[in-house]
Amino acid sequence: MTAQRENPHPETAIQPPMAEKRPHSFTAHGVTISDDYHWLRDPGYPKVGNKEILAHLEAENAWFEAQMKPQAALTETIFQEMKGRIKEDDSSVPQKDGAWIYWSKFDEGAQYRKHYRKPVAGGADQLILDENALAEGKDYFRLGAAEISPDGKLLAYAYDDNGSERFDLHVRNLETGAELADIIPGTLSGIVWTKDSKGLVYGLANENWRTDNAHYHRLGDDPKKAKLLYKEADIGFGVGVGLTAQEDWIVIATGDNVTSEVRLVPADNPAAEPILISPRKTGRQYSVDVRDGTLYILTNDTHVNFRIATASLSNPSEWKTLIAGSDRHYLTGLSLFKDFFVTEGRIDGLDQVEVRRYDQPAKAETIRFPEASYVAGLGDNPEYDVQKLRLDYESMVTPDTVFDYEVATGTFETLKVQEIPSGYDASQYATERVTITARDGARVPVSILYKKGFKKDGSQPLHLYAYGAYGYAMPPGFSANRLSMVDRGFAYAIAHIRGGDDLGYQWYLDGKLMKRTNTFNDFVDAGRALIEMGYTSNGKLTASGGSAGGELMGAVVNQAPELFGAVVAHVAFVDVLNTMLDKDLPLTPGEWPEWGNPILDKAAFDYIRSYSPYDNVTAKAYPPMLWTAGLNDPRVTYWEPAKMVAKLRAMKTDDNVLLLKTNMGAGHGGKSGRFERLHENAEEAAFLIWQLGLGAK
Repeated sequence: MTAQRENPHPETAIQPPMAEKRPHSFTAHGVTISDDYHWLRDPGYPKVGNKEILAHLEAENAWFEAQMKPQAALTETIFQEMKGRIKEDDSSVPQKDGAWIYWSKFDEGAQYRKHYRKPVAGGADQLILDENALAEGKDYFRLGAAEISPDGKLLAYAYDDNGSERFDLHVRNLETGAELADIIPGTLSGIVWTKDSKGLVYGLANENWRTDNAHYHRLGDDPKKAKLLYKEADIGFGVGVGLTAQEDWIVIATGDNVTSEVRLVPADNPAAEPILISPRKTGRQYSVDVRDGTLYILTNDTHVNFRIATASLSNPSEWKTLIAGSDRHYLTGLSLFKDFFVTEGRIDGLDQVEVRRYDQPAKAETIRFPEASYVAGLGDNPEYDVQKLRLDYESMVTPDTVFDYEVATGTFETLKVQEIPSGYDASQYATERVTITARDGARVPVSILYKKGFKKDGSQPLHLYAYGAYGYAMPPGFSANRLSMVDRGFAYAIAHIRGGDDLGYQWYLDGKLMKRTNTFNDFVDAGRALIEMGYTSNGKLTASGGSAGGELMGAVVNQAPELFGAVVAHVAFVDVLNTMLDKDLPLTPGEWPEWGNPILDKAAFDYIRSYSPYDNVTAKAYPPMLWTAGLNDPRVTYWEPAKMVAKLRAMKTDDNVLLLKTNMGAGHGGKSGRFERLHENAEEAAFLIWQLGLGAK
């Protein structure tokens, strides 16, 4: 049931939903936890059919719509601005792969891409996949894996049409356009073709939404009789499949966030006994590629910032250092090509791409980029025997740029610069990188974008964004959507807080497990420092984050609500204690190395309980907030934001706006079409601008 309270917003007849409190408690480690909103979790999940729960979510959506209705004109204005910055009939840069050249494009007004190819030798364009046709009549659509067979005649593709992240695999004959009878529901991994183009290797989602397997299916056979190549026993490990650079070995990798283990099977005989590269060791990560029988291994076994080692297929566990680990240079990627290999990494948080020859691996040719702060890395490079590398490059002021880099001469060829049809003049914007000192002395970088003329006297607003988990860095890249706020006087800042690996793998380790609160403290301290430096002032600082970044939002509004003029938290992981105590949820076992296992470890239980946003809501004033959820989200379940908002609405002492929007037909990523996603971005910007009282302009 949904109770009602007095409507503090008389301009609308709809009242904010007050979820009924229903006493529920449990005891763990001698501590009794009360959870009055436990009932918002549907016991039938992943199917959500409880009428009371659905009615409550719909009431919250109605409240969201009513409160945002006066901002409809502003939302539409911002949406049109954002849409105007998108080249509607945009195409990717064509890339050769074997006998064909491949690319994709959007038609004007289309929500999804079309995928094409044409023969290298010449011939007509061939439409091989139209996402719009697959998405027709559906509220949600997402193309997952899509792989062409080695002989170029077949396309294996998988898609999700409800946001649950279970993908149905299909196979299309590209010569006739006919769909094969081979349909495999419930895949949850990549797709790898066998060398003869007659079989597929993939992983299936189990009953708990985890991939703990790799299967091999021969075309024409009953998919239910696919051969099991590998089954993972550890419920915390997930399984993925891939292909080596020379496409002669299929990689079966299993692991969690901190430990990995790799097996290889021949691409021409996937049913052969797998070769185990090296048995798992807790805390050791490694990935493997193969060149002419030599294994190339990227691993953190001897250095926290990873090293590169080699081994033979005949003795795969005997690793010899090729490139030693470095305190300064953090290695993040290794790609093999016929005549050279490429390492990717970061030095002092700045991307590095280096080319090395096999006969002189210690001699690195560092690719130089034109700006002092940027994001750069390998782009689409499907072929093994190449002399040019496809690179992607951008900065906070430079739109996404695609280069070909001539390895022999070190020269660049610009192939495409992201077009902003409504116009964009980079010279009107400035970016800087400042370093703030956190409360424990850590030096935290912050990347900032603003329009020239921005006054650093505290008079202007600043939006602060971060993620801070799983070792995912937040690069200082370009976003045309940010311009709608920046052009209205905002500075836009990205805090490179601990929990990401922006400054190396140790930066990640210093923001996880029993150091998790460093992440939240870094964000709050960055906000306070930016205020002290004059970039903004209390009440003019806004913030946003999603998923684990939504957990961040929940933690920082509990810790320092007075800092923020408005906060947006997307699909927020805020019910951390309850989720980590539930081993039957899809992702929980694999998350214990990230957050700790409160079932077995009382110290982890106490620590998570000390910061879990839902468990730390108290009776005090909170800033205006917008929370989002996805009904079909398998990563952050819908009830986490729903419970958080219910508890906030009951306990907070202010009359600030509190909104919850649940996408009833989508998952973790929100709506799927490019313009539908854009509208949600416009709603967020409009909410923040509205709450800061900047007017409908």
